[in-house]
Amino acid sequence: MSKKKNKTLLAIQEAKAILDDKKAENIVVLDVRNLSTVTDYYLVCTGNNSRHLKALADACVDALIPQDLKPYRQSGTPESAWLVLDYLDFVVHVFDQRAREHYALETLWKDAPRVS
Repeated sequence: MSKKKNKTLLAIQEAKAILDDKKAENIVVLDVRNLSTVTDYYLVCTGNNSRHLKALADACVDALIPQDLKPYRQSGTPESAWLVLDYLDFVVHVFDQRAREHYALETLWKDAPRVS
């Protein structure tokens, strides 16, 4: 395993753990390396309300700072029901339930293997 891939997977594992700790629901990691030129992995999760979405995104950002990782770009607001943290090698999507069902990233990337 390359050093870059290992660092990316460790960061995803840390993000997934903190999101789980903060009670994110239905956390899924999709390996899109062979399907997308934009990024290697998508981490998708659901929050319960706008305050929860903000708390999840903030916790993710804070958890990855010790690994010298900061989002290249952040998009969305808690009120928009979809927050995106772009770390280049992976992207974190924090949705509310309705937006997650509407955008259906797991369906869009249905051929992507899930990472445990």
